[in-house]
Amino acid sequence: MSTRRRHDTGPPSTGPGERDVLVGFLDYLRAAVAAKAEGVPETQARAPGVPSGTNLLGLVKHLTSVERHWLLGDRVADWQATFHAAPGDTTDSILATYREAVAEANKELASWDDLAEPGPRPARRGGQAPSRRWTLTHLIEETARHAGHADILRELIDGATGR
Repeated sequence: MSTRRRHDTGPPSTGPGERDVLVGFLDYLRAAVAAKAEGVPETQARAPGVPSGTNLLGLVKHLTSVERHWLLGDRVADWQATFHAAPGDTTDSILATYREAVAEANKELASWDDLAEPGPRPARRGGQAPSRRWTLTHLIEETARHAGHADILRELIDGATGR
């Protein structure tokens, strides 16, 4: 295993508004997750890196469902299933689907002027969807958590570190 260390990039420069800052950090984390899966041979991207079965492709596939659920209002029946790549999935197809979901989500985010309004996630029975501010903060937390997992998995695969 060779060790490839990239220079880590710092936090993004963002616009003056709250939405600009939140979306800037979310985009920064999205790019970090995608970069961790790029260039990894298929078998290694699918291989569980830890006893729980977590793997790079599963993380990206899960985050695609997270984007679609929280920002586009899609329902997810089985969250555990979102962590598993299908036999026909490839690194390229999973990354393309993730990037498509991110692009669609960013179009939605661009229309958000009031972060206090309810977000698009379907409300639970009888309840109201959380605010857009909460939704963006949650997406940053969820994406950052899995970006950390992806960092560790990638380092275990080939020693690559950094963004």
